Amino acid sequence: MLNPLYISWNVDPDIITLGWFHLRWYSILFVSGLFPIGYLIMRSFYKREGLPVSLLDPMLYALLIGTLVGARLGHCLFYDPAYYLAHPLDILKTWEGGLASHGGSVGVLLAMWWFTAKYGKKYGFGYIWTLDRLVIAICFAGCLIRLGNLFNSEIFGHATTLPWGFKFPRSYEWQALYGPAVYPPDGVACHPTQLYEALSYLLLGLGLLWLYLKRLPRLYTGNIFGLFLIGLFGVRILIEFVKNPQEDFEKEMVLNMGQWLSIPFVLAGVIILILSFVYRHPAQAGAKTGTKIAAKK
Repeated sequence: MLNPLYISWNVDPDIITLGWFHLRWYSILFVSGLFPIGYLIMRSFYKREGLPVSLLDPMLYALLIGTLVGARLGHCLFYDPAYYLAHPLDILKTWEGGLASHGGSVGVLLAMWWFTAKYGKKYGFGYIWTLDRLVIAICFAGCLIRLGNLFNSEIFGHATTLPWGFKFPRSYEWQALYGPAVYPPDGVACHPTQLYEALSYLLLGLGLLWLYLKRLPRLYTGNIFGLFLIGLFGVRILIEFVKNPQEDFEKEMVLNMGQWLSIPFVLAGVIILILSFVYRHPAQAGAKTGTKIAAKK
């Protein structure tokens, strides 16, 4: 028998609705992860390490474009490639939903490669040096995005008898809008996997921030980035075991698409962490170079 101490989550995903225009909580939380939260975190890092704060403007634009383009293409290519290859113009219909975090991650990596190639040599910082700092802000942004998923009543988990189980009556509205889904029957409480991920990302972000603030002189370049990849995508693999499949083809899979896509990131994190200890390049080296260059300006 299901535990009666469930939480009925019946929050309207729209903040404002004016005709065809819908301002959603998800949109506000998604953008807030980049600005002001992500921007302010990176601004504090740059000021602390003597780099020009003006560099954050092109970084922010690159991140926004890389995240949105990568997340959209990731959804289209990873989860329904046959449809979108046959209907390529539908890739532009972002208002119909469909963003994949793994695609967004690839987009961010490419955007930061461009940013470092353009500004890194001039100001004395490298690609991994940038990612060591950026991923701290990404943890908090990821937390907000998962809270946005909660407001959308989407990507939740299997039925549960735990007292913190959530009912999502509005999820059936999404089924009517976007086609059949695989959610449990109405009235069944489910794992709030959005909150599981949000809390995990928040704790990971706080842990990495502590390392940066308190242990940076003892760290090597790549330590924080490697731990981020292992921690974030490792948690993603575990939580996916209690999450409902997002597409019909995942029902027969031992590991779902999110887990398969997370494995390469975890392996990359292990490799980066090992190499960081092999090469032992001080994590503050780029900051010192940046300070010298900034002082000449």
